[in-house]
Amino acid sequence: MDSLKSTIQIMDRAVAALGSDKTDNVLKGSTLEVYRFLLKSGKPVGTREIQRALNLSSPSLAVYHLAKLEDAGLLRKEDGNYVINKVVLDDCIKVSRFLIPRFLFYAIFAVVLSITELTLLRPTVITSFYFFATVGTLVCAFAFCYETAKVWIKGGF
Repeated sequence: MDSLKSTIQIMDRAVAALGSDKTDNVLKGSTLEVYRFLLKSGKPVGTREIQRALNLSSPSLAVYHLAKLEDAGLLRKEDGNYVINKVVLDDCIKVSRFLIPRFLFYAIFAVVLSITELTLLRPTVITSFYFFATVGTLVCAFAFCYETAKVWIKGGF
């Protein structure tokens, strides 16, 4: 019985991995822009509205990208308009109508912690512990700021 459960769990993980590969392949370029537009709008959107908002050359191009997203299971058609079916942006958090890079919160925390260490927690005599703790915090702050900028540039926020 345990071997059956483990086999089912392995198969579930394999199916989930295949599904994520499919969405990763679909969410590129203009298709990603269409998906982000639908995600930000938060309401059913028509083909022409997408074409005009994203400056696509024709409505058929918008339909092409919408069909790719629909085939991947990321959106569905309701009453002639399209709505988000599944949110898949791993590197973003949706707050109201805004998409915010997940690393932004970590970057802000690390920068505030670095400033606090350098101003309020600074000892009169700098010890090796303080030095390495401050350097470690600054490295983390830099890494999180870099990742935030990378996601921001990639996503075109």
